[in-house]
Amino acid sequence: MHSLREGILDGTGNDSSSAVKSTGPSFSLKAILRGLRHILWPKAASADSSPRQLRPTAYLDGLRGFAAFLVYIHHHQLWAHGAESLQSAVYFENAYGFDGEFRLSTFYGIRNFFTGGHMAVAVFYVISGYVLSVKPLALMQSGEHLKLADNLASAFFRRWFRLYLPIIATTLVYITSWHLFGYWNFACPPKETFGDELWNWYVEFKNFSFLFKEGGWIWVKANTHTWSIPLEMRGSVITYMACMALSRATTKARLVCLVVLVGYYLYVVDGYYGALFVAGMLQADLDLLARREGGYFPGWLRRLERHKTFIYYHLFVVSMYLAGVPSATNKVEDLRANPGWYWLSYLKPQAVFDPKWFYLFWAANMLVAAVPRMGWLRRWFEGRFCQFLGRISFAFYLVHGPILATVGDRLYHVVGWGRPVEAGEVDMLAAWRDLLPLPKVGPIGLEFSFLVPHLILLPLTFWVADIVTRMVDEPSVKFAAWLYKRVQGGGKPEMKPESNEMMLRLA
Repeated sequence: MHSLREGILDGTGNDSSSAVKSTGPSFSLKAILRGLRHILWPKAASADSSPRQLRPTAYLDGLRGFAAFLVYIHHHQLWAHGAESLQSAVYFENAYGFDGEFRLSTFYGIRNFFTGGHMAVAVFYVISGYVLSVKPLALMQSGEHLKLADNLASAFFRRWFRLYLPIIATTLVYITSWHLFGYWNFACPPKETFGDELWNWYVEFKNFSFLFKEGGWIWVKANTHTWSIPLEMRGSVITYMACMALSRATTKARLVCLVVLVGYYLYVVDGYYGALFVAGMLQADLDLLARREGGYFPGWLRRLERHKTFIYYHLFVVSMYLAGVPSATNKVEDLRANPGWYWLSYLKPQAVFDPKWFYLFWAANMLVAAVPRMGWLRRWFEGRFCQFLGRISFAFYLVHGPILATVGDRLYHVVGWGRPVEAGEVDMLAAWRDLLPLPKVGPIGLEFSFLVPHLILLPLTFWVADIVTRMVDEPSVKFAAWLYKRVQGGGKPEMKPESNEMMLRLA
């Protein structure tokens, strides 16, 4: 398949024979249609006939993608059921048997497929800590400190652009569409004029993207699901700084320092995201050390290797239980009132404000550690579906909320999941309400009328996420790499003085 550049420019050179065979306007229309097809039509996974080559950490890509899929499910469950009855959403966020309610969607383990969004974010952070540090750690272990400095400088420079440019593009297009097409959305009602909208967006985004901001909104109101991105950026900085600070440490000292950092972020201060990132870095360090010949590796872990199947399967089971931590509120008293969580609630450290993140820390780390040691599970995450999800995961995370608040909200109104209208309130979606009411039969979370809209919503979200991945996310990565090369002088070495002696004298 031709690239967009090839599609538009193909045949427009000085070849006179091609000019004779086709007229300008007809060829231009054909080229434009070809370019639009490239933009709007996803590239088939089988387009490349060569055998699929997986990276050693491809399972992490699949795990991240499936975690993003769980975020999608979680938000749709709460949106639809919260619209019908706030109490229904409360049941989703509490344990099996809470308040005498025994529902399949809240049963241990199964509940993670309905409300696994919180666990998914914790998994995101552990995976990020792992993949951001694995190359620097390999260079550390090889003693290549100059390459390590170059690697960290490049990664640190590019990180902000990689995280925030897609948010700029998607939220700007989203708020523009409100005024361009004149539609209303419940999540963030539009401003009176587009100028007001643009100014509000600018003010929100500049504050949102400031790493050290204190107070205020933790998201861009046009997409509240972006709350996790500043923490992703902070965790990235923690990871890069830990790599730099420990680059000259001995292997034993580095491992001890990473364990101490995890304890600090989890038990001393409320920095759960830092603990998740550093724990991911610790896992990467141990995995690299385990594969090195003749290097240091903790002896007690080596002795447990013969029992790894037993250990990791049990870690997986414990992970699935802890991943279902009740999260209706952030009060430990409410957690204690849930069946199966009374004694576990006493493990929460004083420093942690929201109890769920303490349990999700352990759940996410156990899961990330267990997946590569459980053959069937690793193969699932290395499969085509999860790898596709992994490729579009960031864009999928960014676009599923706006699609839910616009198309999803209207489709839910059509089939009978509309929000009740309060007295004196204007029903902005009255034209959509109950156009095709469907029966709410089936277990909660699997009702027929809830599933039908996803025949449209899920393919639509996949499609938009694929477009954003190819047109925004991947170009953002390339732009950051290009910009870093430009600030280095286009790759040319900078001329340096033969001696700094004169400057030192002047100083």
